[in-house]
Amino acid sequence: MILKKADGRLWEIDILRGVAIIFMIFFHFLYDLNHFSITNMRLYSGPMAYIVYITASVFVILVGVSLTISYSKAQQRLSKTEIRLKFLRRGAKIFLLGMVITAISWIYIPERFVIFGILHCIGVSIILSLPFIRYKVTNLILGFLLIGVGVYLKTLTFDFNWLIPLGFLPRRFFTIDYFPLLPWFGVVMVGIAIGNFIYPNAKRRFQLRDQSCDLVTKTLCFIGRHSLIIYFLHQPILVGLIFLLLL
Repeated sequence: MILKKADGRLWEIDILRGVAIIFMIFFHFLYDLNHFSITNMRLYSGPMAYIVYITASVFVILVGVSLTISYSKAQQRLSKTEIRLKFLRRGAKIFLLGMVITAISWIYIPERFVIFGILHCIGVSIILSLPFIRYKVTNLILGFLLIGVGVYLKTLTFDFNWLIPLGFLPRRFFTIDYFPLLPWFGVVMVGIAIGNFIYPNAKRRFQLRDQSCDLVTKTLCFIGRHSLIIYFLHQPILVGLIFLLLL
């Protein structure tokens, strides 16, 4: 058995992210089949709803874990100001990609266009995470508190729409992708706590059999490492495939 410390990329994180991306693409494919009236599956209730929430939770938790690893590595070569700028640029870039999706969805699905989807949430969460990036127990407590508030807000509706990004849902609100900061920034904070517990200074606290050269592992790692571009491009590809099937 070969054991290896995590001096470079943490392949187990890439694997988990890759699996989450595959499940996400599968769900979006089913959604597209429903959208084009090819099927009529229940996607937001029953077993599929649990798969969706588990997949999304794993993906967002890994955002927090990866932030701690990135922060630890940045501390070795960057000043505090440079680290802040790095996080701000990264968060702004992902948020702007989310705005591109907002614009595209507004053109093609104006009745359910994306107002604050997963990329918006991740972008803002990266920026908001800076004051909390070094904490463990504090992040667990605050994270679960924010999750609880978000779950409670989901049971309510409001007469205004300017707090949609926080989780305050107006009546008759419809969107194809919605990840409000409450509860999802709380999930990121839980991920930060997990990252600080398990990967202090970007090193594994545990030993793990090295599977990084296995073909399946390498494939999943590739998907996990390129999750952002895959997320950004997968829907046009899926829709194109469906159109080809309908020809």
